[in-house]
Amino acid sequence: MLGALVWILFFGVWETAVSRGWVNALLVPSPVDVIATLYELFAERGFLGDVGISIARIIGSFLLACAIAIPLGILMGSFKTVEALFNPFVSAWRYLPAPAFIPILLMWFGTGELPKLALLFLGVIFFLITLIMDHTSQVRAELIETAMTLGGKRWQILWTVVVPAVLPNILISMRQMLAIAWTYLVIAEIVASTTGIGAMMMRARRFLNTDEIMAGILVIGVLGLAFDLLFRWLQRALFPYLSQEGD
Repeated sequence: MLGALVWILFFGVWETAVSRGWVNALLVPSPVDVIATLYELFAERGFLGDVGISIARIIGSFLLACAIAIPLGILMGSFKTVEALFNPFVSAWRYLPAPAFIPILLMWFGTGELPKLALLFLGVIFFLITLIMDHTSQVRAELIETAMTLGGKRWQILWTVVVPAVLPNILISMRQMLAIAWTYLVIAEIVASTTGIGAMMMRARRFLNTDEIMAGILVIGVLGLAFDLLFRWLQRALFPYLSQEGD
């Protein structure tokens, strides 16, 4: 109820500001106008296809980043030699803004799907590696020491002790970085793109159709919230003991 209340207040203030003329209605359309435009986009202009394309880009690039970041982050957090080898490289790339690669990605991959996927991939992978490395290095030492006492080998301990212990935090890291991936979506889709939510918003900008831009922002927010709720559900389903510990 509290979560719903804050949204009611937000839309109430927004509608009041527009109806009383506190803001320019051309630049800030009312929520009613945005909802009407959203209905028109889905019902009459095939916007569902753009939404599906954007979701596919997010999921594809994010899964590829996870396929690399999860094993590498676990190894870096478990073995000091692996961390010493990769951490300077990962740390350096973490400070480079992903949009700075747009010109060179266009030169390398052209104007197809690859530069968009590459930009979304670069926007999350190095942060995800670092988060997973930090969580892995914080696995309780007594768990590892107990396994060593029982005769466990290094790789056996890694697979049977470290990985299960860090999996809940890996899921949390994935949830956090997926939110970052959504923030890069519009940037990725303005790169010589004719499809996707970001491309629709850029077309709307040319004709000052701010209601369509606001509708696109609203859709991204709803999709981001849906994915966040999905990760929360996965965490409760896969690791029910964590909620029991919290209780």
